[in-house]
Amino acid sequence: MNTDTGLSPQDIIARIRSGEFSGNTSGLAPGYVQANVVILPKRYADDFLQFCQQNPKACPLLGQIDAGHVHLDELANDLDIRTDIPKYKVFAHGKVVDEPTDIRSIWRDDLVSFLLGCSFSFEEALIAQGIDVRNVTEHKNVPMYITNIPCHSAGPFAGNMVVSMRPMTPKDAIAAIQICSHYPKVHGAPIHFGSPEAIGIKALGHPDFGDAVTIKDGEVPVFWACGVTPQVAISNAKPDFCITHSPGHMLLLDIKNTSLAT
Repeated sequence: MNTDTGLSPQDIIARIRSGEFSGNTSGLAPGYVQANVVILPKRYADDFLQFCQQNPKACPLLGQIDAGHVHLDELANDLDIRTDIPKYKVFAHGKVVDEPTDIRSIWRDDLVSFLLGCSFSFEEALIAQGIDVRNVTEHKNVPMYITNIPCHSAGPFAGNMVVSMRPMTPKDAIAAIQICSHYPKVHGAPIHFGSPEAIGIKALGHPDFGDAVTIKDGEVPVFWACGVTPQVAISNAKPDFCITHSPGHMLLLDIKNTSLAT
């Protein structure tokens, strides 16, 4: 796929459905919201919803698709949750057992889908203010790390927060805090910047998910709560069956990032 940032969400989704594109979506369809996805059997849905409500920085809920349904028209006109994500992760009892690009063959009528805000959505606002978003300029997946910050548990769902990281000058980091505070539905302001050891990260060059990016002299790492956090909670909860997006391979929606600003 030509990763032309000018392509619309519909253009990109058409290529995802055809199998032409299965890469990460950072920097694609600028202006439009991207979403993390968690798909669970109905018997786990209430506990997972409570987990999201108790951890809104990491798990800001954009929408929920009822059991057995695959569409959510208020967020995307032609959505099919089974085909429209570039790469999925399938869990069995908390372990990843497959990473398909289409889940129609394993779809079940008891599955409830949760769509959560993604940090890729606020990157547009940072770039518009002249802030270099390194994963975009280097054409990489954003680096993500498991921290020592515990989430509030709900039923079987518990674990530590995952964060995404973007290196910035201290001046740009302050500006990013101000800009992102207007986007609570896509993780809001950073939760930390500076010493990664303070939040349990030992090696910035070896992220738990995504790709390492260049950190230049004079820059500090800036950390946001990340929508991959539920995947840690799922590994701990060990539901017999669950599907998520693969980190960085997001669901593109029809709504604009500006619609989420406060």
